[in-house]
Formats: sequence, structure tokens, C-alpha cells
Amino acid sequence: MVSFLNSLEQRGFIHQCTDRGALQEATAESVLTGYIGFDATAPSLHVGSLVQIMMLRQLQQHGHKPIVLIGGGTTKVGDPTGKDEQRSLLSDDQIRENSLGIRSVFEKFLVFGDGPTDALLVDNDDWLSELRYVDFLRDFGVHFTINRMLTFDSVKLRLDRESPLTFLEFNYMLMQAYDYYELNKRFGCRLQMGGSDQWGNIVNGIELCRRVNGTEVFGLTTPLLSTSSGKKMGKTEEGAVWLNADRVSPYDYWQYWRNTEDSDVGRFLKLFTELPLDEISRLEALEGQEINDAKKILATEATSLLHGKEAADSAAETARSTFEHGIAGEDLPKFNVPLDQLKAGLPVIEAFRTTDLGKTNGEIRRHIKGGGAKVNDKPVNDEKMMLTDQFLNQDGAIKLSIGKKRHALILAH
Repeated sequence: MVSFLNSLEQRGFIHQCTDRGALQEATAESVLTGYIGFDATAPSLHVGSLVQIMMLRQLQQHGHKPIVLIGGGTTKVGDPTGKDEQRSLLSDDQIRENSLGIRSVFEKFLVFGDGPTDALLVDNDDWLSELRYVDFLRDFGVHFTINRMLTFDSVKLRLDRESPLTFLEFNYMLMQAYDYYELNKRFGCRLQMGGSDQWGNIVNGIELCRRVNGTEVFGLTTPLLSTSSGKKMGKTEEGAVWLNADRVSPYDYWQYWRNTEDSDVGRFLKLFTELPLDEISRLEALEGQEINDAKKILATEATSLLHGKEAADSAAETARSTFEHGIAGEDLPKFNVPLDQLKAGLPVIEAFRTTDLGKTNGEIRRHIKGGGAKVNDKPVNDEKMMLTDQFLNQDGAIKLSIGKKRHALILAH
């Protein structure tokens, strides 16, 4: 079996690693416990967090123990990394609600329980909110120098742009380092992983564990991912690609991966699916129209991991029937409209806005003028057009489309 680190290397997960040789030995000797932290800044994680989630899954599949650290405490401060200004501070109730929303995602990818390699889910609010500030500064503040902290990118970015960096945010790197110390002390955790923008924070934690606990611990980061065209992973024109089904449906999630750029297919197959590498090599070598077959496989495999095989196959079939045969698939987003309202007439612009195919009237008008807005697969030529019950098909639905890949159904009730 390929080792944990070698598997990560082959699939493109590794950007930086502290003392790789010693870490390789540690993973060979016994069960290694490793963690990644996720702040509770939103009710769901999005695709931008998927690399880290897949890395925790790899850790467990190679016989080691993953810890998911929910940042209930650090969210109260806000990570300044990569930010030009301070994040909006959330209330305790918002943080608790967000924490519940993102916890469910990890159950799709990891096995939780009491076994030696079963995953743990921990909230750093359990210890951060219990700290006595003066004691914390006396015991741990002495291990950090302002000189060193000023060299970290999260601080330099703000200072170079003359953007305010609050003392509250300045404390974030101490708190994250303390997380590593606590997890090492409580659970024997010896590996922290994260995106490459977290390298400075991870190194801080490694040094703190060495100075206070006298233990050897490790850090490993992944590349910060973007598409070949430079777009940030997990972002589309319609907004973030969330991992919770109540925010982005399995069908829309499948479509996100189906729309992958040609040059990204091989890279994303390695990171976001568990297909064998030789099969991925075959798929990424496809050219012309055949590359679309690889994209469909990527979409189905990635969706299966998050939403299950049945939902993924259903989304793939919906896409096939919708695009190849022009019929409305069962998984398309559906929006109910009272039949009386439909009989009276529903403005077409309002219909597109209701189904979230357009965010503003201006955006919808632009699609209409460009010929990209369709009702029952026929272009809308008049922005003042009214939809009535006469547009209902034999299934009692009206199909709305923007372009070739965004569709929704209006159902009368």
C-alpha cells in the first residue's frame, strides 16, 4: 500500500512539509493523529475547503486518526489571513448555528467513533473561552516575539496596504498555535495540516509544542487552488458552491464539476475523487469532445463522495436527459407558483428571478437580449412576456433556462 505522504504527493496535495523524513517515519511506526481547523464563519463549508477535507479522509484511509477542529473560539476573533479588513464579528448564537451546519459535511467523508483511527470532532471554544487572559499571556505569550509576528504574510499584507489590523486579530496566531498545543496535550496530535496561507500559523504551533511540551510535531500544507483561468475554487458567477445540500443541490453540485475547464480535469480528478491514478492518466489524456466524458466522470465521482452514489447518478441522468433529449429531468430545481397566479399571468422576468436563474432584473434583461433566456427551450424575445398556465407541459411544469447548463422548473399548485 502506498504510504500516506506518498499518496498525497502523487495526487498533488503537498505544498510544504516540515521534516518530511521524520514525518514519514512517524506515519510508519504507529497511528498518527492529525488535525485541520475550520472556523465557523458561515452555515456551510464550500468547495474551497474540499482539499483539506479530502486530506483528512486520506489520513484516515491510510490507518491514521483525523481530528476535525471546529473554530468556535477562533471565529470570535476572525482569521486575518488574506483579508484586507477585519471580518464582521459574529454573535455566539450565529457561531453555534454555523458550527452545526458544517459538522454534517464531515460525516460524509470520515468515520467517527471511539476506535483508534476513528475521527474526532472537537471545538476549540472548549478551551479558548476558558482561558484566563493574564495567565495565558504569562505562560504562552513569552514564546512569541513581535519581531517574528510582523514577518507573517497575514500581518505584512495589512501593514503594506496601510489597512488597520486590530489587536484582537493580532492575537489570532497565538490562539491557533495554542490549539495545536492543546490537541497535542489532550489527544497526542502530532500533525497539523492546512492551506499554504496557514504556514506561518502552523509553524508557530510547532514551535510552541516544542518549547512547552518538548514534543516533536509536524506541519503540512496544500497549494492554494485556483482554476487554470485564475478563478478562485468554489466560486461561480452565481455565488459560492456550498457543500450542504440545502444550499446547493446535488444536481447543481454535479454541474459545477461538469463545467470544469479542460486543463483542470486531471488535477481535479486526483484531488477530488478516489479513482486509481492510472485511470486518471487515461482520462486526462482524452482530447476534443471526449474530454467531456472525463468531466462527467469527475462530476459523478465528486458528487458521490458528498451526496452518495444514488444522488450522483440521478444528477448525471438528469443532465443527460435535459441536454441530450431536451426534456426536464427530475432533479432540476423546482419552484411552486399558485395556479391562480399563473392563470393571471406571471411576468417572465419575475419568473427567472423567482427561480434564482437571475439575481436582478438587469441581469435577466441582458440574457434575454443575448438570446440566452429560454422558456420550454424556446428563446424569450420579449422581456414583457407573461407566463400563463398555457405554458405548462404535460408534466405540469414550465422549464426555464439560462444558457445551456442552468435550468429550473416552475410547478403550478
